[in-house]
Amino acid sequence: MAKARKKRLKVKWKNVIIFLIALSLIIFGLIKGTTTIFKIITTPKSAQERKEEKKVESKEKPYVPKVKTSKKDKSYNKGDNSFKKLSYYHEEYLDRYIKYKKENPSFSDSKIVTYVNIGLDYPYYENVNEAKYLNKDYILVNKYNYLKSDYVPKDLESISLQFSKAGMKLVKKAKESFEKMAKDAKISGYSIIAMSTYRSYNYQVNLYKKYVKNDGVKRADTYSGRAGYSEHQTGLAVDVCTDKYNYTDFEKSKEFEWMQKNAYKYGFILRFPKGKEKETGYEYESWHYRYVGEKLAEKLYKDNITLEEYYATNIIK
Repeated sequence: MAKARKKRLKVKWKNVIIFLIALSLIIFGLIKGTTTIFKIITTPKSAQERKEEKKVESKEKPYVPKVKTSKKDKSYNKGDNSFKKLSYYHEEYLDRYIKYKKENPSFSDSKIVTYVNIGLDYPYYENVNEAKYLNKDYILVNKYNYLKSDYVPKDLESISLQFSKAGMKLVKKAKESFEKMAKDAKISGYSIIAMSTYRSYNYQVNLYKKYVKNDGVKRADTYSGRAGYSEHQTGLAVDVCTDKYNYTDFEKSKEFEWMQKNAYKYGFILRFPKGKEKETGYEYESWHYRYVGEKLAEKLYKDNITLEEYYATNIIK
């Protein structure tokens, strides 16, 4: 009996010891784990670890490329622009100046303002206006400025058949100046003949249609004005030829050389000169002259500018 009791006590103590050892191991494990976690939280990350984390983050975020601004792109804004220094600058056109400059960064400010004032920041026949200064020598009619279909200039008179083909008419002042010019040229041995002058709106409708039928709209627009946009309707424009050369060959004649030197003295300008196709909207025409008055003609001749450029830099619209 005593032996059995003693045996049971040994078993109990053994279990207690095992329990205490197991408990100690558990407590030790908890302490060790807590310490490790604390070290992970408080210990600074190494450079390599930070680098690896950045790689992971960069994969998760979308790539946004850096935009490089070209040095050629000059920006302008309403508060700070260099266009204002020009006397023919128009505040209401500022947005157009800025846009046109961005589209043509190589253009000077003066060219930008001049071209926008002309209307060249829009395609031909867009953003058009009714022509001003009706019945004035300096009226401007082109691909941005039109005449109404019922416009007929005042004081139209027939040119002497001595200096024109039948049926040619110009406004009185232009007619008288042309006859004087042709007469003086004849005295010097030159023959200058008016072969196309005033044209009505309806006449231009049919003429333009004929050109479009023959050459198509794109080609016709380079040498013929659409109805309302032809300055022949002003009664101030004249196409010339000689007794030996047709108008398309006028540049080959000695009369052309004489006109180049003397036309402005009588108030006429070569309306569509070579090298100014963009400004005028028309290809070079050696035979097309326009009466603007002696004073203005002399200025345009000496400054070597077109009527469009004069308007853009002088007359306030």
